[in-house]
Amino acid sequence: MATNNNKHILVIRLSAMGDVAMTVPVILGLTKKYPELKITVLTKAFTAPIFADINNVSIFNADVSGKHKGVQGLWKLYMELKTLQINAVADIHNVLRSTILKQYFKLSSIPFIQVDKGRAAKKELVNPQRTSFTPLKTTFERYSEVFGKLGYPIAISEMETLPKQAISENVLNLKDTKGKLLIGIAPFAAFSGKMYPQNLMEEVLSSLNSSNNYQIVLFGGGEKEIGFLTKWDEQFNNCHNVAGKLSFSDELKLISNLKLMLAMDSGNAHLAAMYGVPTITIWGVTHPYAGFSPFNQPEHYALLSDRKKYPAIPTSIYGNKYPDGYDKVMETIRPVTVVQKIDEILGTSV
Repeated sequence: MATNNNKHILVIRLSAMGDVAMTVPVILGLTKKYPELKITVLTKAFTAPIFADINNVSIFNADVSGKHKGVQGLWKLYMELKTLQINAVADIHNVLRSTILKQYFKLSSIPFIQVDKGRAAKKELVNPQRTSFTPLKTTFERYSEVFGKLGYPIAISEMETLPKQAISENVLNLKDTKGKLLIGIAPFAAFSGKMYPQNLMEEVLSSLNSSNNYQIVLFGGGEKEIGFLTKWDEQFNNCHNVAGKLSFSDELKLISNLKLMLAMDSGNAHLAAMYGVPTITIWGVTHPYAGFSPFNQPEHYALLSDRKKYPAIPTSIYGNKYPDGYDKVMETIRPVTVVQKIDEILGTSV
């Protein structure tokens, strides 16, 4: 057991964007509770803007596709990290790369605590022959356990969200919403099992657009996704596609100013939640019981596919696996349900 004499902690969380965003409430809470604590986050360079406004937190770029690739590259990374005078390591990723780094840090007798991902419990959760169906620990609880073992306990109630950011000149045209509420919609996910069908999402957009209550910002990335978002931008007068048009830093500032975000079980949900933005999530073959719900969002903000009709849900933790017949689970969440939830949260119901 380490003690809180460890004044400089290295936090390892290399990917993905949503998982990195989930570290923010924990790290921000730690810096408020322990102002003497210095934290260096080892992550990929593109996620650096996520931590830009947190005091006593710096980023170290893990170039795992370049100079830090492979066993020799990780040794070079370890030697670079040693110069930072790190006292302890919180590995909240726990993958092969970080486990190799753990062996190197043993040479310096630096405390190195790895997150317990609960792999066995998650495997049982996605087992269609499961004997029970109960929530697992949240990711925030798992992260908290790591810091507690390093001498810095932090409760969920002590975790924090980031404040709203000033919108840059690049997106000032969206700030004037002409009396309409600025909401975001991020309709994509890494796997199809987590993505609301595009024809149903188009129905959602059509209804929200025709209500004239909202200015809708569309988020996404990738050439194919941008194509869909551009079509919706042109089709609906209250929709604005920002995919591929803003820097990640400007995108975060815009997200922080939303009145609400509608997203899949994906990274954009966690980016919105880290700013305390009300976040509705749509769940397909994954399920909140796996512990990946956005931070501090009420349970009823999660719209779930029908488990009575599809009892094997969740079929996987990440949405990449599902049995035959489970490709249409999200069709059990009707567009009217999504729109009603948005109206209910924002008080625009007729």
